[in-house]
Amino acid sequence: MEESAVPEMAQSATSAIKAMRENRPADAEAICLDWLATNPGSTDHLRILSHALMKQGRLDEAEEKVRFALSLEPGFPQLEEDLGSVLALRGQYAEAITHFEEAIKQEPRLPKPYKKLAQALIAVGRAKEADDIFRLYLERDPAKKVVAEALIHIQDGHSEEGTDLLRKVLKADPENVDAMRYLAAAYLKSKMHLGDAEALLRRACQIAPHYVEVQMLLGSALLDRQKFPEAAKAFNQAIKLRPKSDAAWAGLGQAFARADQMEEAATAYTRAIELNPNIPLVQMAQGHVLKTLGRQEESLKAYRDAIALKPNFGEVYWSMANLKIFKFEDDEVSSMEAELQKPNLGESPDAHFRFALGKAYEDKKDYDRAWHYYDTGNKKQRMLVQHDPMEVEMHQSRIVEVFSKELIEKHSGNGFEAPDPIFIVGLPRSGSTLVEQILASHSMVEGTAELPVLGKMASGIGRYRPDGVQFPMSVRDLRKQDWKAYGKQYIEQSRPYRFTDAPFFTDKLPNNFSFVGLVHLILPNAKFINTRRHPIDCCLGNYKQLWGKGQNFTYDAYELADYYKQYHKVMTHWHDVLPGKVLDVHYEETVTDLEGQVRRILDHCGLPFEEQCVRYYETDRAIKTASSEQVRQPIYTGALGRWRLYEKHLGTWIEELGPIVDKLPDVVKNAGL
Repeated sequence: MEESAVPEMAQSATSAIKAMRENRPADAEAICLDWLATNPGSTDHLRILSHALMKQGRLDEAEEKVRFALSLEPGFPQLEEDLGSVLALRGQYAEAITHFEEAIKQEPRLPKPYKKLAQALIAVGRAKEADDIFRLYLERDPAKKVVAEALIHIQDGHSEEGTDLLRKVLKADPENVDAMRYLAAAYLKSKMHLGDAEALLRRACQIAPHYVEVQMLLGSALLDRQKFPEAAKAFNQAIKLRPKSDAAWAGLGQAFARADQMEEAATAYTRAIELNPNIPLVQMAQGHVLKTLGRQEESLKAYRDAIALKPNFGEVYWSMANLKIFKFEDDEVSSMEAELQKPNLGESPDAHFRFALGKAYEDKKDYDRAWHYYDTGNKKQRMLVQHDPMEVEMHQSRIVEVFSKELIEKHSGNGFEAPDPIFIVGLPRSGSTLVEQILASHSMVEGTAELPVLGKMASGIGRYRPDGVQFPMSVRDLRKQDWKAYGKQYIEQSRPYRFTDAPFFTDKLPNNFSFVGLVHLILPNAKFINTRRHPIDCCLGNYKQLWGKGQNFTYDAYELADYYKQYHKVMTHWHDVLPGKVLDVHYEETVTDLEGQVRRILDHCGLPFEEQCVRYYETDRAIKTASSEQVRQPIYTGALGRWRLYEKHLGTWIEELGPIVDKLPDVVKNAGL
């Protein structure tokens, strides 16, 4: 070729490459064919042409072009790599491996043949060799030093500089798996860009399906995104690649637990502990799962094993207290009090120990000392959480304003007709788990859990509006077809939490009391039960409870009373605008007239009476809430009027909630007398 033709050839090749980058393989093919018509020996154009043909799925033609180029220029490592790529796409992995190995032999510094060789080895079942080859690929990655520099920035607390470097690496090399991994990890740690983190990790898993650490991180990302079944798949894939990874088994246990597959979770945690019995967090997690399954003795053993590994593990002591019907040994009480006296005890362990000691002294009937620990524990915990009472009041007031009788009448009849869900609402510690267990004992009802679906869906109504109008104000602009669409969306998004073919299911998330009006319009045949308990007993039950997350209104006596009043205001509104929609079930009436209340509940839900619902404690099912052990016992009246034991400490609630108490049925007001 004459020298004058070289710039023209470079321009042609550049245009073809640009077309490929813009996903225009047919244009790239045309550019190459035009050049090759008069310059048939251009291996650069033959390479680009073969890539364009591969992109279009014309693998026979692509192979022919690569082989012809190799005949013109044998010993060209990139062409050996290209031939291997074509053969791998055709499923001829054994032959592809030969050509990838030849490319590496001819030019060991090229990184991509290592990656492609590893993928081909995986395809033929040679996973261990693939792992070794992939490490070599990473070592030859020219961006490795930049990735290492980014990690140093992130570890030193300069995350913005680190993530900027990682994004630059990916801009230059969109298939750099390490950059994807560490950028996703930075996003997950900051709880920012979680969707981007998931996308990065899914792509990394496609590029390097044998990279265990990426599979593990994908599992963690999916847990953060509350995609629990998918998280379980990711951890299962990690286990296939590394069967003796205790961390992968523990991740699988967490995914199953979050998906309410408790038997499977217990099995996974058992395997993790067999592989490594020295991780207290895993021992505690196993204790939680066994508690949910009603295997209390095994649960206590797991908790105590965790304490043996980490004596200052306050969360485990509280988990033991949270079994409710369990009582601490004297030496355990002494150990907790000794831990509280140690310097440098963190605020969170301190709070956990105080709540546990409150339970311990309540069991000893030393109610003043119990109150001391509960009260100081709440004060400690309040400093660790965020809660804005004014924002809560404004939000609930907006809901009452928007879901007026006029709006409900205007949009009634537009929703999705499915009758499946039975919503159990109220406040925590009001007897909702008891009602759920009664319903879940019916042959036509599946008891699920506290589903996260409705709140997320509501907050999404209007999320992307350019004018910034959010729920509840945004529902005013919904079209007729939107109500039915949201009803279908709820049913579809709740389906992963259902495991039987029962026609009805419970959704027992107490805080859903705010959404009665919304649900009525999107699911007009859904049923609502509002569980109630003497307000001061309810507040006391919450004040004695240290929640894993959420319910941040419970850690201050004034804020708790205020929240109760907001709840009462909203429920009064629903009774006014939707008469008969919500059935109030008082805990005190249920435990003193069980069969009568069971019949009321079933009748409201349109269900025939079944004797098993009265013997709810015989129903074997996983129960995740704080009352899990109590509802496995026959009905008892010992919890009625418990607030009277602490009466001298409860002046705030007695004063603030007195007007609500005065309107209660006598059996509720007089409970405990």
